[in-house]
Amino acid sequence: MEADHDDDDGTRPFASSACFAHEVEGGQLDAAAQKQAERRAEIMAWRKGERARLIAERLAMPVDLRTEKTRAIAKHLDDVVGDVAGQVVSFYWPLRGEPNLRDWAEALAARGAITALPLVVERNTPLVFRTWRQGEKLVKGFWNIPVPEGGREVVPDICLAPVVGHDARGFRLGYGGGYFDRTLASLPASVVAIGVGYAEAAIRTIHPLAHDIPLDAIVTDEGVRRYPSD
Repeated sequence: MEADHDDDDGTRPFASSACFAHEVEGGQLDAAAQKQAERRAEIMAWRKGERARLIAERLAMPVDLRTEKTRAIAKHLDDVVGDVAGQVVSFYWPLRGEPNLRDWAEALAARGAITALPLVVERNTPLVFRTWRQGEKLVKGFWNIPVPEGGREVVPDICLAPVVGHDARGFRLGYGGGYFDRTLASLPASVVAIGVGYAEAAIRTIHPLAHDIPLDAIVTDEGVRRYPSD
């Protein structure tokens, strides 16, 4: 199964197909499983270091430069989302130097979009989305991230996710909790998933694992990359 195509059942594809190690004969299962576990541990350790490096570089970027890049990202996002009237667009609360798209989201709402924010309702489960516009009350959610106090629960038509890093196949390096991948796996394949980040966050590969799900597009200050690749 290719990573950048939807399955016939309408669900989103993972980075690789299921493991058939249980079919291995001759006592090779333990060795194969051990090698797989070691490789996963290596990748997770590498991701931790890469994540720290990319966040540090992002935070070191001058505020004025981040603001300028965010304006460019917003313009490219407008080209991607098109007419949003009546569509549910989920964005995110910016953290640790991420592009701040709150004003852009408010502009979408003025054009008829229904804007929403994600929130964690239970650890290690998919995110839930609730409607929110600027001026409506927020409360502290998990990790003290602001989330809507009220709002109705919705399923986004367009789902934005901040990226710590992004690679050439459309995979996203996040904060390591796995929430966005779980969420994508639970959403209809018709939902357009867009990663948002700075061009400097590009890396060759995140070394995708079985649970990783590619995005439909990644938008940076330098432009838009759609997947499968343009």
